[in-house]
Formats: sequence, structure tokens, C-alpha cells
Amino acid sequence: KDVQKEREPHVYLSKEEVKEKIQSYNSSVTDKLKMTLNANGIYTGFIKVQMELCRPITVQSSQSQGRCAHSNNETAFYLPDGCVNTLHISSTNTVREVIEALLKKFFVADNPAKFALYKRCHKEDQVYTCKLSDREHPLYLRLVAGPKTEMLSFVLREHETGEVMWEAFTVPELQNFLRILDKEENEQLQTLKKRYAAYRDKLEEALGGVWKPG
Repeated sequence: KDVQKEREPHVYLSKEEVKEKIQSYNSSVTDKLKMTLNANGIYTGFIKVQMELCRPITVQSSQSQGRCAHSNNETAFYLPDGCVNTLHISSTNTVREVIEALLKKFFVADNPAKFALYKRCHKEDQVYTCKLSDREHPLYLRLVAGPKTEMLSFVLREHETGEVMWEAFTVPELQNFLRILDKEENEQLQTLKKRYAAYRDKLEEALGGVWKPG
């Protein structure tokens, strides 16, 4: 179960400290996704973001896969569970920019304001999560934590139910969601009807055997 963790204060590092941390980081990397320090002090590197989306996303129909409902040139569908995306970013990129880049990479047409980026840490058999503010810098967090995802990982989620910005949804998006819900409701209804029809057949068969003249 996720446990909410208080945000840790940002510690500003000198250029020399950044250089030392990057050298230490790169010496521990096992997947070749190393960081690079530029002459201007800005460094670049990679982060992996796990997509944990419960609601369907809206994409261009030509890019969609899986269960979907069509509307003009856009499609709403559920992203597969456990999908992980790797982004190459710089130390100046903010959480908001990372979210926008993720959506662009997936051809997602939804408003970025619907989503939030979380950091997840493992400590003493507990999983701690914390929603990052739009102005935080994910690559800095990756550098400080090191390359091991057990120490720190990033997760993209929708805003919690109480935080949903309904004004960010367009009418076509809401209509697509309703189509998906109607389809799922019909599928569940048909499944229930088949199940109870099978029960009824067995009961009638049993009753026939009980009352059958000897």
C-alpha cells in the first residue's frame, strides 16, 4: 500500500558537487543510461516513468491500440498496465514539461492538467509516494537518489478524484468515455445473463430428474 511522504527540501548543489554526483551515478549505471554534464552546468540524462492510468486516454486514432471507442479523428482507449516510458531530459526540465513530453510521445491529446507525476520510494518494506509539484526537476531527483529504481521511481497518474479538473475535459472526450462505459456495461450484462442462464438450465435439469416418473 502506498504511504504518502512529506516532500523533502531541495538542496542546491555546486557545479563541483554536481560533477562528483554524476561521476558516482555513471559508475553505478547498469543500463547504459548515463548522465552528461555540459560546460554551462546543465546536465542531461534519462528517467523512466511508469504509467498507472485508470481512465482512458485520448489519442489520434491512427496511433491507438487495444479497447477503444472512436470519435472523428480521435480515439479513447485504456493504456496497458505497467507501461514504462524512458525520456531523455535535462536538469532544467520541470515536472510539467516532463508530463507534456510523455503525453506527446504517446500521441495523447488530453490536457496535461489532468495528470500528475509522483515519486515512489522503497524504505523499510514500505512504499512511499509523493506527488511532485509542477516546478520540481525530476532529473535532479534521479541524480540525488542514484540510478536504482528501488531507491526512486517515477509514476504518472491522473489527479485524485477530488482533484479532477473537469474543465480540462472536452465534450468529445467525455462522450468517448461514456461510449466505453456503455460498452463495458453491456459486456458485463451479457456475461451475467449467460451465467444465470447456465444456472437456470442446470436447475431445470435437476428438477426434471427429481420429478421424473419412476
